[in-house]
Amino acid sequence: MGKDTISDTITSIRNADMNRKETVRILSTNITENIVKILLREGFIENVRKHRESDKYFLVLTLRHRRNRKGSYKTIFNLKRISKPGLRLYSNYQRIPRILGGMGIVILSTSQGIMTDREARLERIGGEILCYIW
Repeated sequence: MGKDTISDTITSIRNADMNRKETVRILSTNITENIVKILLREGFIENVRKHRESDKYFLVLTLRHRRNRKGSYKTIFNLKRISKPGLRLYSNYQRIPRILGGMGIVILSTSQGIMTDREARLERIGGEILCYIW
């Protein structure tokens, strides 16, 4: 775990999904809790519960998997970190990118809190582009 909690969260979820793990444990911060709420609301994960070990809180995510007819698992979603601590990317509401023609979502950090691209367009506010999910 490094100092960029968003990248750590995205990498942990992506690795657990690629290795077909059912659950993944990530460190709980305000930003990660808001991102996980968006993932839960959009249907990318099944369940979230808060877990405490010693003096730290963790979020335990239950991932959603899909089976093919042959019984093999496919990864449900892809995550990509866009704005990094070394290079922040900002966008106004008119220039927020559409992922797969609107099939994917963009998570933004705005003055109104962390929200999806659809919510930011409705509110007509821009912000920092945190990640893409498709």
